[in-house]
Amino acid sequence: MAIEIKAPAFPESVADGTIATWHKQVGEAVKRDELLVDIETDKVVMEVMAPADGIVTQIIKAAGETVLSQELLGLFAEGAAASASAAPAPEKATPVAAPAVAAPMGPAARKMVTELGLGATEITGSGKGGRVTKEDVVQHTQTVASAAPQVSASSPQVTSAPLPLGDRVERRVPMTRLRARIAERLLEAKQSTAMLTTFNEVNMAPVMALRKQYAEKFEKTHGVRLGFMSFFVKAAVEALRRFPGVNASLDGTDVVYHGYQDIGVAVSSDKGLVVPILRNTESMSLAEIETKVGEYGKKARDGKLTIEEMTGGTFSISNGGVFGSLLSTPILNPPQTAILGMHKIQDRPMAVNGQVVILPMMYLALSYDHRLIDGKEAVSFLVAIKEMVEDPTRMLLEI
Repeated sequence: MAIEIKAPAFPESVADGTIATWHKQVGEAVKRDELLVDIETDKVVMEVMAPADGIVTQIIKAAGETVLSQELLGLFAEGAAASASAAPAPEKATPVAAPAVAAPMGPAARKMVTELGLGATEITGSGKGGRVTKEDVVQHTQTVASAAPQVSASSPQVTSAPLPLGDRVERRVPMTRLRARIAERLLEAKQSTAMLTTFNEVNMAPVMALRKQYAEKFEKTHGVRLGFMSFFVKAAVEALRRFPGVNASLDGTDVVYHGYQDIGVAVSSDKGLVVPILRNTESMSLAEIETKVGEYGKKARDGKLTIEEMTGGTFSISNGGVFGSLLSTPILNPPQTAILGMHKIQDRPMAVNGQVVILPMMYLALSYDHRLIDGKEAVSFLVAIKEMVEDPTRMLLEI
């Protein structure tokens, strides 16, 4: 009996999706809960798993096609066994428009395959279960590049880039749905807000000394490393309590003041920057914050973040310092009205009590919507964060 393979029920905020990759082709054996197909929306990648052991008998929606919530994607035969010498696959309702994927593939590898227009079935996976890794794709491109010119068996291996210098080659690829949504949101933020940015700098020596003193005991006790982000989240929580306007959002002509602090923490993924939300940070400990940020980072890299985990938020923090940024202007995430930018820690000569001292300094940036937040309030908010990070006991004593 044929079982229908359907798209998941999309949240109300998601209109449709695009078939990103079929991980199993017609006639292939599939185990229960094995990944069948990825559906990319403008927020997350959704996975459709096999309902039972069996085989895929028909693909109705091919890679690259648009699908709606709970729309039929293909058909599945439960309990059927696919032999290695399976008969020719049954006809598909629609032709497959993109290269078939013969092996499981990680998000980074899948992105490279798509952008380079490679035939995924030609790539041999070296990962667990034959999974194709990013390194496998790189090795494949190098092999193809070395085979393309006139190369004899005795010629040295070619290790240069696939496209030789001087070739005026262009490659056009469609923007992913997530990247398109990011572009739309950024443009919306620039056009619909009166965004300004104020800057300050913070001496990271006290926090660094605290981490050095308690890092080993903290990790042993809580099972997670003590990072800088938790200190800035806790400092932001206290500052948001003092300046509720920074924690507010605009809804038309109404100002919505939130009695809680849900802080979005920007994390990088292969498909772009995403901002999962730490809920009720006012009641979270440093260890809980570090644990949750770590979980979100792993989910982002694996493409496992859910829409619910990225929806909402009253304030955001972005740490460009992990990529080496010394100073930048973070952009607002509407309807939020402020975002804090952290940057690289760099030793700099500073005047302390009339003496020049080398200190580990970090530039801070607060972008805010001037329609709701005045300059004085924004500057005072950033100074409050600076003071609490430079004297972490303030956060414990709430002073």
